[in-house]
Amino acid sequence: MAASAPRLDARLIAAVGRLDDGRQPVADIHRRLGVVAEHLGLAQPSYQRVRLLVRELRAGRAVPGIGEVLLDIALQNKPPEAIIEHLSDHPRVAL
Repeated sequence: MAASAPRLDARLIAAVGRLDDGRQPVADIHRRLGVVAEHLGLAQPSYQRVRLLVRELRAGRAVPGIGEVLLDIALQNKPPEAIIEHLSDHPRVAL
């Protein structure tokens, strides 16, 4: 039996949402996501997985939420208080 691929880390899913502005080719997003994965000490996801995720994000089916805020905090793009702001703006978010 073939082994299945590991789940994509939530931080990488959030990073895809941040990297994609809807106009860039998936190949560019894949390359940039590789840098993020390396920074986080994670394996780079396959091009196919990134392509499917970008497609879902662009269709509005998988919108990063709390993961994006946590990534911003981890990368020091936002202060830790940003999580409180996010949770107050989105009270139904499940952790």
